[in-house]
Amino acid sequence: MEYTKKSGFATLVGRPNVGKSTLMNHLIGQKIAITSDKPQTTRNRIQTVYTDERGQIIFLDTPGIHKAKNKLGEYMVSVAEHTLKEVDVILWLVEPTTFIGAGERHIAEQLNRVKTPVILVINKIDTVKNQDEILTFINAYKDICPFAEIVPVSALKKRNTDVLLEQIFKYLPYGPQYYDEDTVTDQPMRQIAAELIREKALRLLSDEIPHGIAVTIEKMTERENGIMDIDASIICEKDSHKGIIIGKGGSMLKRIGSAARREIEDMMDTKVNLQLWVKVRREWRDSEIYMKNYGYDGKDI
Repeated sequence: MEYTKKSGFATLVGRPNVGKSTLMNHLIGQKIAITSDKPQTTRNRIQTVYTDERGQIIFLDTPGIHKAKNKLGEYMVSVAEHTLKEVDVILWLVEPTTFIGAGERHIAEQLNRVKTPVILVINKIDTVKNQDEILTFINAYKDICPFAEIVPVSALKKRNTDVLLEQIFKYLPYGPQYYDEDTVTDQPMRQIAAELIREKALRLLSDEIPHGIAVTIEKMTERENGIMDIDASIICEKDSHKGIIIGKGGSMLKRIGSAARREIEDMMDTKVNLQLWVKVRREWRDSEIYMKNYGYDGKDI
């Protein structure tokens, strides 16, 4: 059978906080991956789907490749590195700079070991005042890997993202469509709801807490009148963190809850009754049992 459309897998890699999730959300036109200005936001491999008349791209948004400090970190890095061998094209996101640090060199080492075509994506070009400077960033990176293409973009302002899609399709094989054209993600609704709550906590809490939180959905049921009842727990590692997450008179937990509820309602297109609790599980990021309970079990590695 001769296929007339292209379809395949693309993964986004890069150091934490270079804008991978923002780029993926803009490419598929919908918010699936959570974004924040804190590093290591994405913990699992999130699969999303872009479909147009040319075919279908399945994006895998992986955790940032970094030096692991605990079992959760090791899990995140192994998910990211394993993905490189499974896809048709790799998008390596970097920031617009001529300085190539140890983190980037570590990623370049990984990419030089695989035969998969690599597109270098220089993100955040909206922050560059003189656009001629972009050539100097391209020159700084061009010899570190044998890149198939180099594309400067602004994920935030959606600049050049159409060119990037064109280049991705160039490297995909012709084949069957893996998903219906209206599918945008393979993530279950519970997982997306948990991630949205975690995103709001990441954005509102102080720096030392977010890495040590997870969110679990304890209950998700729909009433006859269509209202969705969601009970969720924010897991943290210390009693002092619990106090900060709850806030004075419950104020911080209310802020997290109302911000998350609005986005979950938009996504589900229904009224949501969200109840949040905070639990302490000491050093859960170094416990395989807790990690499995919170959805980081290595099954997709």
